[in-house]
Amino acid sequence: MTIKKRCLLWDWTNTAHIPQAMDKIDFSGPISSVANWNTWTPPELKNRAPFRPTVRTEAQLSGNDWDNVLNSTQPIIHFFNEPERAGISPEKAADAWHKQMVPLRAEKGKKLVGPSCASDAGGEAWLAEFMARVRDSPPDFLGLHYYGEDAEAAVRYVEEMHARYPDLPVVVSEIGSISRRKEEVFAFTARLANWMDRKEWVFEYAFFGCMREVADAFVSPEAQLMDKEGAFTELMRKLMVEQPIRV
Repeated sequence: MTIKKRCLLWDWTNTAHIPQAMDKIDFSGPISSVANWNTWTPPELKNRAPFRPTVRTEAQLSGNDWDNVLNSTQPIIHFFNEPERAGISPEKAADAWHKQMVPLRAEKGKKLVGPSCASDAGGEAWLAEFMARVRDSPPDFLGLHYYGEDAEAAVRYVEEMHARYPDLPVVVSEIGSISRRKEEVFAFTARLANWMDRKEWVFEYAFFGCMREVADAFVSPEAQLMDKEGAFTELMRKLMVEQPIRV
């Protein structure tokens, strides 16, 4: 039986320049959903999989972005992407959570993914303070990010964070190897994907990322899921169809 936990991170530039690439996605396999770090749904998705709207920053809490959230028919909403690096305090985030996000759950039945922080001391401290401030109305899912080279360190991090918040299923909304060696990237991806597929408390995870250009110098070119021409890489094809992933 296919386990569907793999969220596809579909960059907004794909919608702008190569929307037809979505037609080559096999949605019959492990891919569970699509996200683009925005509140608007890629029109090329054509309802072939659930979309995960993301209130990425404070800007998405108003205007057209917030209207998209209010009008969304999607069941799960993500809240804040590495807010500690965007200069958003836990206090300010908790205030927005209570005023805008919690009513989505109470009035519209949405399930909420908490803020996804970086896997460093600053991210952990930010998240701890936020979770303390929303103890009366916690998220439905614990949002996490992880980038690194050591697959076993990644497993330990996800396990440790789950142990801190054991009542919450985990959504790893960004994960990826930063190694520049193809074999290491593939081994990391296979280890984490296969492990998370087996963990009942991991609800969903997303490998970074499906885009033609490398996002920044931190991201490994070997971890790209799309090449410069918009074609899917070998790693993307494995994530799309292989379960377990073989290396």
